[in-house]
Amino acid sequence: MSRIPEIDWKRVNILIDLALEEDLGDAGDTTTVSCVPESARANAVLLCKEDEMILAGIEVAAGVFAKIDPSVEFTALKKDGDLCKRGELLARISGPARAILTGERTALNFIQRLCGVATMSHIYARELADSSCVVLDTRKTTPGYRNLEKYAVAVGGAGNHRIGLFDRIMIKDNHREMAALEGDGAITRAVSRARAAYPQLEIEVEADTLDEVAEAANCAVEHIMLDNMSDDEMKKAVAIVAGRAKLEASGGITLKRLASIGKIGVDFVSSGALTHSVRSMDISLDIEVAK
Repeated sequence: MSRIPEIDWKRVNILIDLALEEDLGDAGDTTTVSCVPESARANAVLLCKEDEMILAGIEVAAGVFAKIDPSVEFTALKKDGDLCKRGELLARISGPARAILTGERTALNFIQRLCGVATMSHIYARELADSSCVVLDTRKTTPGYRNLEKYAVAVGGAGNHRIGLFDRIMIKDNHREMAALEGDGAITRAVSRARAAYPQLEIEVEADTLDEVAEAANCAVEHIMLDNMSDDEMKKAVAIVAGRAKLEASGGITLKRLASIGKIGVDFVSSGALTHSVRSMDISLDIEVAK
């Protein structure tokens, strides 16, 4: 499993504030305020309702209730990365009933989404368990949630690609097209300029053809992305590069293809499905009045 990035609590607290603001508006939780006595206390549990699920975001859920009322007691019974099954309790919550009810949906929205990402990542990573190939996420994340979603990817056992536009040079097709306006050797020219501008960063080149693979390898880039290539084309790319760069399969990646791709000799396979196509997990908050 790749190194799990730390949760950026500065960003997460902003997300929690925004989520609560859109839910509460100016009037607050009108239903709870009108129906539940201010003095009422309650106990609640977070319950897994999936046959199999990887937990992620338990501390974020706790953070939601802490924002609403610091007196709410949140006790995690499972930790992020745990495999949870239907009927298992994830956490116990106790405190003012109004605070628990008000935070219920926001807390569930966070944890259900993150568990979905972690579970999808676990499923993809499991397909490559018998190979040295590592499945990576992409930048196809929910705006503002990248840190959390990439955290959940790693919790699920997959790897993180670059975080943003700032931590790796990645020369994609549109960059190549613009560089080609100046003539042949677009990849070579783009790589040379990137090296000069940001010598501290690794460079990755997206290649659509084997000729582009060869040109990128001759530029001594650290990574080459094999975009929408067949298994046969990728085998040829492995031979062309001959270990001079790390190879990443991308585009048209399905769960069914992973096992065969893992045998080709590429180092990584990236899939936006880890974050953009996940189903939020079924988790419920069940509440009872404290006696």
